[in-house]
Amino acid sequence: MMIRTVGVVGAGVMGSDVALDLACYGYEVVLKDINEDILHRAKEKISTDFRLLKLVKPKAKQLTVEDVLSRITFTTGYDDFERVQFVIENVTEEWELKKEVFTELSKVCGLHTIYAVNTSCISITKVGSLMPRPENVIGMHFMNPVPMKELVEVIRGEHTSDETVATGEQFLKSFDKVPVVVRDFPGFVTNRVLMLTINECVWTVQDGVAEPKDVDKIFRLGFGHKMGPLATCDLIGLDTILNSLLVLQDSYKDPKFRPCPLLVKMVDAGYLGKKSGKGFFDYS
Repeated sequence: MMIRTVGVVGAGVMGSDVALDLACYGYEVVLKDINEDILHRAKEKISTDFRLLKLVKPKAKQLTVEDVLSRITFTTGYDDFERVQFVIENVTEEWELKKEVFTELSKVCGLHTIYAVNTSCISITKVGSLMPRPENVIGMHFMNPVPMKELVEVIRGEHTSDETVATGEQFLKSFDKVPVVVRDFPGFVTNRVLMLTINECVWTVQDGVAEPKDVDKIFRLGFGHKMGPLATCDLIGLDTILNSLLVLQDSYKDPKFRPCPLLVKMVDAGYLGKKSGKGFFDYS
């Protein structure tokens, strides 16, 4: 399949990054969200991020911000998805919301369109069951920030075809990603392990074992991590971490995934990490 135009659903942090990365590599992108305010903020974010990306990424150095933005169609509707060959969905990790999105996509996209679920824990098999051709549904768990991260965890659902996996891998390699294919179990590899790590670090803060900066210092200097678990939590968003833990807890019925009360309290207080200006660290 020749992929020229990619539909990206969700213009938040992840969706904006995906659109920017694809546009830098020459893809036409249709970026969809629910209202113009979100799309306006996405356009501003893409413009700002591109100027930083231009300093470090060779592919971006050849382009202007006008080049990138001219390749992205910002829309609040699904009409333009009639012409896309590939869809990357990036909405919040909530099943009902994803169900609504894929139900709408199934009404407008072509028969041979491939659908990638950008998720860290939602079942690809379950999403596939919503679609007329479940073999065309695959998981693609992008890392944050997308333009700077090579790894993409690719998830094969129960009905995902070999052809879809091969097309997905080829597509990812076309914009310098490194796909790693895993099976469809809740949390896959990354989040099944990462969410436990972050949650346990939050417990150590709640129990007064160490301050957030010292927890992260141990991981950076002791284990060679570029970023500590709590800074990672802030980057991803505490609300996203909490939702992921709740999905894992429900999926496995295992108490080890029970969210730390401190995490729940911080989300309730609106301390969501970088996007709110404050999480375990202050970004104001």
